[in-house]
Amino acid sequence: MTENAQTPSAPNSELPTQYAPAEVEGKLYERWVERGYFTADPASEKPPYTIVIPPPNVTGSLHLGHAFQHTLMDALTRRKRMQGYEALWLPGMDHAGIATQNKVEQQLAEEGKSRHDLGREEFVERVWQWKEEYGGKILGQMRRLGDGVDWSRERFTMDEGLSKAVQTIFKKLYDDELIYRAERIINWCPRCLTAISDIEVEYQEDAGELVSIKYGEGEDTLVVATTRAETMLGDTAIAVHPDDERYKHLVGKLIKLPLTDRSIPVVADTHVDPEFGTGCVKVTPAHDPNDFAIGQRHGLPNMTIMDEHGVITVHGPFLGLDRFEARSAVVGALREQGRIVAEKRPYLHSVGHCSRCRTTIEPRLSLQWWVKVETLAKAAGDAVRDGRVAIHPQEMEKRYFDWVDNLNDWCISRQLWWGHRIPVWYGPDGEVVCVGPDDEVPTGEGWTQDTDVLDTWFSSGLWPFSTLGWPQKTPDLAKFYSTDVLVTGHDIIFFWVARMMMFGLYAMDGEVPFKTIALTGLVRDERGKKMSKSFGNVVDPLDWMDKYGSDAVRFTLAKGANPGTDVPIGEDWVQASRNFANKIWNATRFALMNGATVEGELPAPEEMSATDRWILSRLNKTVSQVDSYYEDFQFSKLSEALYHFAWDEVFDWYVELSKTTFFAGGEGAKVSGRVLGEVLDTTLRLLHPVVPFVTETLWTTLTGGESLVVAEWPKGSGFRDDAAEAEIENLQAVVTEVRRFRADQGLQPGQKVPARLDLAGTPLAAHEAAIRQLLRLQPEGDSFSATATLPVAGATVALDLSGTIDVAAERKRLSKDLAAAEKEKQQAEAKLANEAFIAKAPDNVVDKIKGRLAKAEADIARLTAQLDALPAA
Repeated sequence: MTENAQTPSAPNSELPTQYAPAEVEGKLYERWVERGYFTADPASEKPPYTIVIPPPNVTGSLHLGHAFQHTLMDALTRRKRMQGYEALWLPGMDHAGIATQNKVEQQLAEEGKSRHDLGREEFVERVWQWKEEYGGKILGQMRRLGDGVDWSRERFTMDEGLSKAVQTIFKKLYDDELIYRAERIINWCPRCLTAISDIEVEYQEDAGELVSIKYGEGEDTLVVATTRAETMLGDTAIAVHPDDERYKHLVGKLIKLPLTDRSIPVVADTHVDPEFGTGCVKVTPAHDPNDFAIGQRHGLPNMTIMDEHGVITVHGPFLGLDRFEARSAVVGALREQGRIVAEKRPYLHSVGHCSRCRTTIEPRLSLQWWVKVETLAKAAGDAVRDGRVAIHPQEMEKRYFDWVDNLNDWCISRQLWWGHRIPVWYGPDGEVVCVGPDDEVPTGEGWTQDTDVLDTWFSSGLWPFSTLGWPQKTPDLAKFYSTDVLVTGHDIIFFWVARMMMFGLYAMDGEVPFKTIALTGLVRDERGKKMSKSFGNVVDPLDWMDKYGSDAVRFTLAKGANPGTDVPIGEDWVQASRNFANKIWNATRFALMNGATVEGELPAPEEMSATDRWILSRLNKTVSQVDSYYEDFQFSKLSEALYHFAWDEVFDWYVELSKTTFFAGGEGAKVSGRVLGEVLDTTLRLLHPVVPFVTETLWTTLTGGESLVVAEWPKGSGFRDDAAEAEIENLQAVVTEVRRFRADQGLQPGQKVPARLDLAGTPLAAHEAAIRQLLRLQPEGDSFSATATLPVAGATVALDLSGTIDVAAERKRLSKDLAAAEKEKQQAEAKLANEAFIAKAPDNVVDKIKGRLAKAEADIARLTAQLDALPAA
């Protein structure tokens, strides 16, 4: 058992007849915040426990994915706070460079303006105004959910402190030659007009075309196939494999490039697969990453043929055409010249799209800023390999290593105005100066700052330590870094997790940013389908909160949270969780009305009934079980364990079994009232991290305590009573079997039946009154005649069903069911006896048939017993 963490005031036994979440949740949350329960103290002597929230976009609103992960993070920090840790859950938002700039540009477009009409400085000011007016909607929604975050430490990736951190680490990386500027192929979005990283490109199967084109003349003819015919205007070579005998005689020769007045060389390169297609590859170094690599190896020129809008810039008949218009025009021109060998339409192939606006990405040679990741990525991999950081579930480690071990240099510059501007200045004579936060900015004529801003993931990569005050050595940084757990979706292990690992280890001298990475799945609809506006299955969690309460949404999400796997969710499940909250409410209300209390010492075991000792024994096992599941991030299992303990064992069994004791009054009622108070006190504490609102209301009413937020987490007393558990299990077996028999006989649940209970010599004799009440069994009268006898768990229950059922009809129904069960048994046995079938069938199919056989055998035994129990016709 646990002692109350606070000295209780007089408990209040009055509860409304129904639980109304809307009347409770908002007021409770504001009370928690006002009392400073979520505010962490760096001067505290308590051990620290830290989680930093994955910062949602300033443009965003709460979706089910947020609600899911926030529920888990909140449960973790609430429990640790109750365990005596100085728990910090730090909130904040990301400035979301592309998304936010797009929002404001759309707003300007409605006014008939563009950002260029305002100029950079005024546009950035306009974005800040938008942020203050419209941004941060999600923060209020987090309060609705019950997020126990420390609002006094709320951060924003563009605030003054975090901006200083960004400039500091850029300067440090630059000075260590880990940041450089170079021309490389990048992913370019012609709509957003900026570079985007590889992980912000989403690939999908598009119906395009595959066109085979003849290059050269006569014996010097080669055929290449392409899905982007317009890029041939920028070809600077044809590549073949050096061992391909078909083309060895052409290597080094120049061939005529169609539609142009240029000739291009044939080069030999091992990148070419001689078995694929014709074994010839057109090389466009300025518009394809693989071609760029070939070009670097062979010293080929880079010929850019499009501008930033995807419009052709090469002089000639295609000048000024959009890339897709040019594609059709180029194919048409080649067809006229007889150079089209083959055409395939539609041709399904994987095409990259901008994750922000869905525009087709254009690979483009561009001068950008890059992070040299080799040493940083190695450190990030080593931290997991040597055990300093644990990835949970462990099977996700491979995915992480596949990424960090093969990481390419990271393009960090973006052609935007909203974001952290590159802190590099260029002088009139070619000077390049990187400016740190404490450095003087170069002045004088001809000095200009780089116009690009940093990738949003650059600043959010600093989140675990910049939010705690780095680069200053603050009390928060000393107390709360390294953070304990990062809870995030497996889908952004590349976007964010790897970047935080690299930057954290680099900036903090090898100290990891977090000790555990707990990866979650994605929230899907009840059929397991991805939620999408196009599918029409997107759910606003606020709608469910309004309808069922925040606790119901939280509990539903936690029940589905198996590590690393996707979470299906449907409204019926939320409604079931609402019913659970109502069950807790009603059972606690009944308990309070019948003397449940936490006042005074818990009676000695010898003063308790077997039912009391049973529930306390089960309670302690549940405490241990829940603790074990928390440590393993098994939220689904801990939620299920609490659900079944609370609903089944406490409310459906213990409360029902105790009713006869309560109604009888006396010392036994007082003992059971104290036990029930203890059980409810502990159960509400265990439930609180997942369902904080209803538990807070009930617990403060039951105990008179200040708040569950700062109450002590149950430690368990170690109390076990195997004999009591066995005794009550036998009682449950008797009640369950008789209930099933009654149902099989078609008796109504409330219908009373005369019965004789032979419990002599068994521990169940002490429970006869409770058994009769639960089963609606009347004492046997003078005319009692047993028509059915049920032996179970060492006891015998004889029932007089005279006049309550049609024996002939019941015998006919049971005989029909018995025949069906025997047929099912025969079919299952025949399949399992078929060696050829067993040899070919998958294990799961065989297991399913074995299960059918076991069920059929159990049904036969049950139905036979029921037929034998029927009176003679």
